[in-house]
Amino acid sequence: MEMKKRISLELRNRTPAEVEELVVDNCRTSDGEVEGLTDDFKELEFLSMVNVGLTSLAKLPSLPKLRKLELSDNNISGHLETLSEKCPC
Repeated sequence: MEMKKRISLELRNRTPAEVEELVVDNCRTSDGEVEGLTDDFKELEFLSMVNVGLTSLAKLPSLPKLRKLELSDNNISGHLETLSEKCPC
């Protein structure tokens, strides 16, 4: 399943602004980038993207309340400075 579709299913009739926890483990990204996440997820505190095929975090949106991020089993090789810019906590 593609990451974008999985995120829309995980919303479960909620708006992105209402989501505090999001788990999209084992889905697939089509280009190695974060897909389907937007700045609208402003209340997100926990995000898990384990084994989704990520190679970069360049498209990670601003997530000001994020406290825990799980990215194991990916092949991320750049743009790690994005974490400090987009997730300041």
